[in-house]
Amino acid sequence: MPASTPIDPLEGPKQALAGRVVTMRDDYEVVDKGVVWMEEGAIVAVNAKDDPAPAGFEDVEPVAIGGTLFPGLIELHNHLAYNALRLWRVPKLFTNRDQWGRVDDYRKLISGPMQVLGPSETLMPAVVRYVECKALVGGTTTSQGIELFSNQGARRYYRGIVRNVENTDDADLPDAEAKISDVVASSARRFLDRLRQRKCFILHLSEGTDEAARGHFLALRIGRRRWAVTDSLAGIHCAALKPQDFGVMGRQHASMVWSPLSNLLLYGHTAMVGDARDAGLRIGLGSDWSPTGSKNLLGELKVAKLVSDAENVFEHDRELVAMVTREAARILRWDESLGTLEPPKRADLIVVDGVTGDPYDALLHADERSLRLVMIGGVPRFGVPGVLERLGAPGEQVTIGGRRRALNLKQETADPIVGKLSLGEARDRLGDALANLKELRRRQEERGITGFGAAFDAGPLRWALALDELRPTGVELRPRLRWRRRRTGPELAPPVEAAGPPLSEILEPLEVDPLTVADDHDFLDTIDAEPNLPDYVAPGLRALYPS
Repeated sequence: MPASTPIDPLEGPKQALAGRVVTMRDDYEVVDKGVVWMEEGAIVAVNAKDDPAPAGFEDVEPVAIGGTLFPGLIELHNHLAYNALRLWRVPKLFTNRDQWGRVDDYRKLISGPMQVLGPSETLMPAVVRYVECKALVGGTTTSQGIELFSNQGARRYYRGIVRNVENTDDADLPDAEAKISDVVASSARRFLDRLRQRKCFILHLSEGTDEAARGHFLALRIGRRRWAVTDSLAGIHCAALKPQDFGVMGRQHASMVWSPLSNLLLYGHTAMVGDARDAGLRIGLGSDWSPTGSKNLLGELKVAKLVSDAENVFEHDRELVAMVTREAARILRWDESLGTLEPPKRADLIVVDGVTGDPYDALLHADERSLRLVMIGGVPRFGVPGVLERLGAPGEQVTIGGRRRALNLKQETADPIVGKLSLGEARDRLGDALANLKELRRRQEERGITGFGAAFDAGPLRWALALDELRPTGVELRPRLRWRRRRTGPELAPPVEAAGPPLSEILEPLEVDPLTVADDHDFLDTIDAEPNLPDYVAPGLRALYPS
């Protein structure tokens, strides 16, 4: 397949959806009885149900969707490859990202299992399929990508169904950068030059609460008045930043990506998002990963609301929803194509049950069972089976919280490593693998696979998950400059072979993280038991998830 082929080509029939339409435009227009008209993957018109059809659509009968339409949810931070793993019961309070990766429990439950899954020719595709579906059934239509690397040193992003911010092959959706070379990461001036070359860099920044974490930002200072900060920088986490730091970012028109649940679980504290807002930063949202975050962006929205209410950040719920629609698109510089429901933008949208009451409140109280449809580029991807059939896209039957749903995974531009793999087959492979981690790792060790790097095996071309959080791979997720004569972290954990006993001696059987909160009977109980969360989070989440 030519590299220039768009992953989401603009194609598709004339079609229309009827329901309440939340446009998410700057004026927050809501069309109570509206119709979204679409053709070739884009929105042609949004108007009232009683208005005439657009020219050329006279014979198109709108599909009554039975719910409220929103733009598709845009996630700006997630380590998707890890999202088959369950929520970690964090053992203690940490103050810096450099600390928790060295805890024994982390190796047994997170990094160790990924050492088994990542290089496997049969398990790696299953991980990719499963975690993408996990995002999709939560209403995420755009997220960070899943990167692969080969035993011959090549790197590429998986071409999937959910839009990937780092790789679109589409001139109207410029690729964001989420990694930088080791050389650029170690020089403030080179980092500044690199920032000026792209429209959007989504990079980790000051994750933690101590001065070492803040030093990660302070190291961006060049001289007395100059900073390696531009309007292309979207800093992930920013939990250690103070009001004056947000002031620097605001003056340079930088942005922030907020991951509140992960921050609270690990550090008991999250970014001072009110100060970031007051400084004029655009703010997006990301659920980080399932080991220390929400299952999907729909869940992360709930945590954002709880923090906002506790700290009096956002006056209206619609401002929270804007973070995962309009504002996220603006951070990416995709706002001419996505983020609102209006022509001529791409037809990325979700439909939530119900057409009465406050629509933003309804979305914040929804769970995965509430989603009636998820559409990407005009292609129905998930939803009520009858709706997908009427739209000409019947798919794999799944059950979400006891309700029948369907997944349309057919994709002409599908990545060959996943291709025709169904969700059911992927789940079965992962379930069997996680139940037999010890034996699978023993076989790897017998073959000499004790580490996890670009040379994981010799011979013909093979692909594996690029797990940058585990081992150095030649690129960085963050600038790592010198501050107070020390290189800012975090440092990755020591190589596996030097970190203690062989993995085969410590791994235990695990279960696949359930696809949704609606199907996970332990998720909220685990949240209850997390030691670092503020008192309002656990009961607040229970109140926001339907019983």
